[in-house]
Order: sequence, then C-alpha cells, then structure tokens
Amino acid sequence: MFDSLSNKLTEVFDRLRKRGALNEADVTTALREIRVALLEADVALPVVKDFIEAVRVRAVGEEVIRSVTPGQMVVKIVNDHLTEMLGASTSEISLNAPAPAAILMVGLQGSGKTTTTAKLGVHLRDRYRKKALMASLDVRRPAAQQQLKVLGEQAGIATLPVVPLETPAQIAKRALQTARLEGYDVVLLDTAGRLGIDEEMMTEAASIAAVSSPVETLLVADAMTGQDAVKTAEAFHGRLKLTGVVLTRVDGDARGGAALSIRSVTGCPIKLIGTGEKIAALEPFHPERIASRILGMGDVVSLVERATETVEQEEAEKLAAKVQKGEFDLDDMVQQLRQIRKMGGMGGIMGMLPGVARIKGQMAAHSIDDRALARQEAIILSMTPGERRNPKLFNGSRRRRIAAGSGTTVQEVNRLLKQHMEMSRAMKKMSKLGKKGLMRHGLGAILPR
Repeated sequence: MFDSLSNKLTEVFDRLRKRGALNEADVTTALREIRVALLEADVALPVVKDFIEAVRVRAVGEEVIRSVTPGQMVVKIVNDHLTEMLGASTSEISLNAPAPAAILMVGLQGSGKTTTTAKLGVHLRDRYRKKALMASLDVRRPAAQQQLKVLGEQAGIATLPVVPLETPAQIAKRALQTARLEGYDVVLLDTAGRLGIDEEMMTEAASIAAVSSPVETLLVADAMTGQDAVKTAEAFHGRLKLTGVVLTRVDGDARGGAALSIRSVTGCPIKLIGTGEKIAALEPFHPERIASRILGMGDVVSLVERATETVEQEEAEKLAAKVQKGEFDLDDMVQQLRQIRKMGGMGGIMGMLPGVARIKGQMAAHSIDDRALARQEAIILSMTPGERRNPKLFNGSRRRRIAAGSGTTVQEVNRLLKQHMEMSRAMKKMSKLGKKGLMRHGLGAILPR
C-alpha cells in the first residue's frame, strides 16, 4: 500500500535534503510536486487542497527557513500533517458496554464483509481475549449464512445456528439472547450488502441497529475502490452514524487514496486494515506509523510487534543458544526463511524498514522477493538431513541432484550455499564478540568488508 506515493514523496524530499538552504520558491515547487503525487494516489481533491495549505503555512515560516536542516524540517511538517489527516491517534475497537456487546458490520457486497467478520472474531479472541459469537443477517445472498459458518469453523469462532425464514432483525435479537445465555462477550452481526447504495439496504441496517444497540458500527470498505470507498463511507455515515471503518485489501492497493481521504471527509476513524487473505491478516490502523511508512521512514514498532506475535519463543531460544556457540546450519536457515514468510514476506517486512523505498528497485532487479524465498526453502528441503547439518559434504553431483529435486538450477543452489556460508561467518563473529562487543562495535563488526 502507498508504494507509488511513497516513491514520489521520497524523490521530492531527497531533493530538498540535498539543498543547504531553502527559500519560499523551493518550498512552493516541492508542495506542487506533493500535490500532484497525492492526486495521483487518488486522494480526494478537497483533502489535498486543505493538506497543502496547512503544510504551506508552516513550511514557509521562519522555523523552516532559518533551520540548520530545512529539508528535514519540511519532512517533519509533512509527516505531522499526514498523521493528522489519517486520524492523529489510533482508534481501538470499543468494547465499553455490558456483555454481550454488539458490533454491527455494514458495507457493500463484495467488500469482504463476511471474511472480515470472521477475521474480527479472531482479532478479538487473540488480542482482547474475548469470546465472540458471529451471526449472518444476510438472508438474500445464496449461501451467505453458510459461508460465515464455514469461516467460523476454520477460525474456531462460534456462529449462530441458521433458522429458516427469520428476518435480519429477528436473527439479531436471537443472537444477542443466545450470547447472554451462553456467556459470550461480543456478538458480531454480519449484515447484507448490495452492489450499490440503496434505500432498502439502509433501512434494513437501521432497523438492525435499533434492536441491537451496537457499541460499534463498522463499515467494511474495499481500499482498491479508491474514492468510491470514500463515497460509500459518506453515505453510510449519514444514515447510521458509523463509529469506524475497516479497510480491506490494503495489500493490493498501491495508491492509498481511500485511507488518506476517509477520515478527513467523514470524520470517521479507520480502526482496522485487512492486510491479506489469511484469517489473522487484520491489523489495528496506526496513523503515525502509516505516515512514517509513506515517507519512507519505516515502521520498526509494527515490525517488532509482528515478530513478537509470530516468533516461537522456544525456537528463538534454541537459535540464540546456537549463535552463542557460533553454529548456524541449513536447518536454522530454513527456519529463518519460514519466519520471514510468516511475518508477511519480504514485501511486508521491507515496507516497515526505514529507507528501503530507495532500494526496492534494486531488490526487484535481483529477484529478491517471496518467490525467491520459496525457491530457497525448496532447495534446502531437497537436501538430506546430513547435508543440512554439514555443508562440507556438497560436491558437484550432490548439487546437481538437489537442483533437479527442487526444480531449480545448480547456480541457484550455489548462491544459497554461499549465502549460508556468509550468514554462518557472521554468526561466528557474533559469538566471539559477545553481547558487549556487539553493542560496542555495532553491526559493522559482523558485516563483510
């Protein structure tokens, strides 16, 4: 998400940083380029105008012109206003209501509402330790109720049994009654959608809200529809008083116009974003972290959080013990490759590292992507246990056998073995330096010279 916008803004700010001093004309030129970049990212025109004007007021002031690093000051001002545009602070899911708290899921057909309902059930269970009951109120779309049931079974989240011929309002009442009797903390109400906004859908959603008194009314919107998602949010907010938005398919949206416009246009916070097809691919929306990511500053906090969630403590301790002894075999390497894929692959990790926008092109040129990780894993899994433990065994015939078994080339096998050898050397240096030595000398002590 935001790839094209991030690349363009990085180019603008790189030029600003290279200039020792800035005058008003320099700032005006930069703001014109930022304006074009935002419009190309499908951000709503009124939002772009307000943003540029707010930045201009501060960027041409004494604070910037007399600064020792004026280019950096402009970046900070843009970052501050981007954060404000995205929502200033993180808006958590509210569960501030007597159990069972109702959460109403609304949106157009095809926005990913039913899948997002199941993801939210998992999110509430894993993050808040809440027991959720899901209920499908979509009595129009064929197999909609069955779809939620299947997703619930896959995710381990309970669904309300289907009773034929009930109205959506009756289903909502029964879901809340069942939740009270069976001790659920939250009821997730998945409403019916339409291909477009219509009065019947809005009236139905309003009647469900009236009988369920939801603590949250969340609009599920497809980020890839851009300004259509913003218009949908406006329409729903006008009738239902939304408490938040869940943006789906943000991993496929390179522009990000919907995310940058929704809060400004509707005043409604983005609470969660769907970052992939997996049931756990739902994350809180952190405006300040997203702003940093857009400006190429990375998002190290989210990276650490994701690592903490996905790293198995026992495996991490085993690897740490081996590193202290200077050991790192090919079994360890395949574990690290799997860990990268669990954390969202190279794309997911690289988007969170500072300054990576500048080298994404180089990475693409060298085919450093998730497919390369999968091929490397296939190579290692084509080795015998003895070969993985002792790379000295490799000769020409073994390398040819592994290449044939993994569907790769001998050159790729050689590259992987060279990469493992360099990683193994780094681990040995780390073991010799110890914690204090590594802290004193930094990564420079282990990097090849």
